[in-house]
Amino acid sequence: MKKIIVIIISIIIYSCERNESSPNFIIFIADDVSWDDLRCYGNNDVKTPNIDNLAKNGIIFKNTYLTTSSCSPSRNSILTGRYPHNTGAAELHTEPPLEMISIPEILKTKGYYSLLAGKFHMGEYARKGFDEIHDNRKINGDGGEKYWTKAIKKRPKNKPFFMWFSSYDAHRVWGENQFSGTHNPNTIKVPKYLVDNNLTRVDLSKYYDEISRFDFYIGEVVKELKKQNVLENTMIIVMADNGRPFPHSKTRLNDQGVKTPFIINYPKLNKGNKTSTSLISSIDIAPTIIELAKINKIDNFQGESFLDIIKKPESPFRNYIFSEHNWHDYESHQRMVRNKNYLYIRNSRPLFSQEGPLDAINSMTYLDLKNGKKDNTLTDLQSEIFLKPRSSEEFYDLNKDPYQFDNLIISEAGIYKSEKYNELKIILDEWIKETGDNLPINLTKDWYQREQEPYNESSLLKTEYHGIRGEMPGKLTNAINNNNKGPF
Repeated sequence: MKKIIVIIISIIIYSCERNESSPNFIIFIADDVSWDDLRCYGNNDVKTPNIDNLAKNGIIFKNTYLTTSSCSPSRNSILTGRYPHNTGAAELHTEPPLEMISIPEILKTKGYYSLLAGKFHMGEYARKGFDEIHDNRKINGDGGEKYWTKAIKKRPKNKPFFMWFSSYDAHRVWGENQFSGTHNPNTIKVPKYLVDNNLTRVDLSKYYDEISRFDFYIGEVVKELKKQNVLENTMIIVMADNGRPFPHSKTRLNDQGVKTPFIINYPKLNKGNKTSTSLISSIDIAPTIIELAKINKIDNFQGESFLDIIKKPESPFRNYIFSEHNWHDYESHQRMVRNKNYLYIRNSRPLFSQEGPLDAINSMTYLDLKNGKKDNTLTDLQSEIFLKPRSSEEFYDLNKDPYQFDNLIISEAGIYKSEKYNELKIILDEWIKETGDNLPINLTKDWYQREQEPYNESSLLKTEYHGIRGEMPGKLTNAINNNNKGPF
């Protein structure tokens, strides 16, 4: 009897120690928001006071990259710490196998309480890792954030927690919400690659309204964490899954597509207004969380922990970032690598233009671009999305051209002899070989016609290939069982 009592007391003590010492984790992930569409990243048109405050009292990362600019493959990369072709689900609306391991599953087995509230969009394998999943819009509201504060209130207080708070904001189509009209279309600064007309301004203002709703609910969660006196021991991450749902951004491998806002607020380790310019990949998030939770390294992770940067933001980290783009409504196969100063893209489908995914080309912004093309009033930069055939390679000097507007392959004679160009080509080839990436002969074809009637949501003209999957990148090489990290 005494032995049983001692065991029970030991369990209670361990549980209390675990709760006190183990960090909590919250990932706020926006849907379709580019890296520079928050005020703390220099966009003065959008109102994001709560996110800005987290940045002011935490770390703002200036060079964090996603593995793809496509929703479900990007989210699966974050949860598994693996590249899309290594998850078995490189294309939109595909799922990793049930045995795939995720961050919440690992934490759950170590005594964490895990919860998802908002958009799910990842597959059945991920459900294993969550004690609770609230992905019903009746519970979450139109933006996906309504249950967040309630989740913090209702959580078991005797366990550390991992929460995946995933909004529908700012995914099209825009719905009316309490922040509609927050942003004035007449005062918005339109990016150079879009047409500065009324339709685009209205489109951008509604997009910013949804970002403000995302921001508001983050603020509500932070208030509740403070109220419960657990903010100090909670690592908060604010990020997005891919770029804004506009032409030139979502599904592209430029910064507007795969560079994400990335803010970490973790008062226990780092307090106050720090900036990191180190290269970070979204596959590095999982091993960082696992190390912070004092769990042994996971072989499946292809990323590396950047805990040292959280402690000292000026610390160096990656030399290279890799991203890929596969089927997302339309046939595609592109690969990207960048280092500190240069970015290189290889496109195996240069015959196709890059006007964007279906939601982008059924937008008011696209209509402005389409009309400009018809009237022959577009600049070269604005008309870039319509270009076909395209160059099969793109190479950018990031110091001179931070938004990747000037493809040196086209504009600079002799770039093929450049040492920097050849370095990135070789590094990309190494990554492809080491991680088991490949170019299937039978890629998934276009599911929708590329010439849609713009801004007509019911005009989703399907092709004969609609619903038919080709061969997944990495399947032939068994990449799903390949844990190699590639060049770092």
